[in-house]
Amino acid sequence: MKLNAGIVTDKLEESKAFYSKNLGFGVTYENEFYLLMHTPDRQAEVSFLLPNHPSQQPLFQKPFDGRGMYFTIEVDDVDSIYNNLKIKGVEIKIELRDEPWGDRHFAIADPNGIGIDIVKFTPPEQ
Repeated sequence: MKLNAGIVTDKLEESKAFYSKNLGFGVTYENEFYLLMHTPDRQAEVSFLLPNHPSQQPLFQKPFDGRGMYFTIEVDDVDSIYNNLKIKGVEIKIELRDEPWGDRHFAIADPNGIGIDIVKFTPPEQ
């Protein structure tokens, strides 16, 4: 089983630019109403679909309102990604921090308002 999260949004171009420029995602497929992107290692995908497109059933037409959704991206070197995004001028929503449960992470938001938690997991010290 494979999961592909999809966001119904009119910000296809902004999403494509954000994920490719800032997080290294590639384009798996795109047309005038749909964009499918993959992580650099091709292990996960996210899609973007124009709202109210006549090719889609009503269930997939209502646009995302920018609330109540987040992504977690687990990485090996959270510090270098944090520094790289700071250099690029990406707004950091939650500064780099260590949590008692073992996460070292920070957060940004995509053009659709989706929070992206970028995490390096380390088991907590006993």
